Amino acid sequence: MTGLYKGIGSPMMGLTFINAIVFGVQGDAMRRLGHDTPLNQFLAGASAGALQSVICCPMELAKTRMQLQGLGERKSKQKLYKNSLDCLVRIYRKEGFRGINRGMVTTLVRETPGFGIYFLTYDVLTRSLGCEPDDPYMILKLLFAGGMSGISSWISTYPVDVIKSRLQADGVGGHNKYNGIADCVRQSLKREGWRVFTHGLTSTLLRAFPVNATTFATVTLFLMYMRDDAGDVKDCEPQPAHSSLTVSPQQAQPSSL
Repeated sequence: MTGLYKGIGSPMMGLTFINAIVFGVQGDAMRRLGHDTPLNQFLAGASAGALQSVICCPMELAKTRMQLQGLGERKSKQKLYKNSLDCLVRIYRKEGFRGINRGMVTTLVRETPGFGIYFLTYDVLTRSLGCEPDDPYMILKLLFAGGMSGISSWISTYPVDVIKSRLQADGVGGHNKYNGIADCVRQSLKREGWRVFTHGLTSTLLRAFPVNATTFATVTLFLMYMRDDAGDVKDCEPQPAHSSLTVSPQQAQPSSL
């Protein structure tokens, strides 16, 4: 059973910081942009995705290397890496700063538009579904919107993720197969055809819906609760000096994080 959880240490260490960066940067970007529009949701999400790549890239590198450790061996007497942190330390000692940031370009190419689509889809769906605080089905609607946001984000950027994963796995065992992004794309297409860009998509989407449904619903409900305690100050528009802190129905709608 433990084999099914290979590399779990890396996500456990990194996802807390990643989600804090993503939702924090996205919320701050929306306040700076000033208006809650679909375009601004995309831009704010894209900026959040780009910034969190700094943590996401090394985290996924460690996860990939830990999952590949011992692959193809009947019985591994000695493991190269003790855990995810040890994996990153050893890669840094051997390959330096560039080593622990292997796949950074493809991570940025995946995460920047991916998180833009992620927040845009969530905003459009929550508005369309009418996720009002007094709606008895609000939580179900938030879960559905969050899950579909994760699916749309992954579908739109999955081919880039395939290339990123192959580049980060390259070099395991001391042998490098690819000279860069273009070479990886060329060799992958030559050997496996265009379907190479869909390998693993089904399992990714099966994971994406529950994970992102839970994430978005939890964050939205938590922010609604905290804003209610803080007086429900509107998120994206500054309050006039003479206005009260009462909330209109539009302000209470949780479509904008």
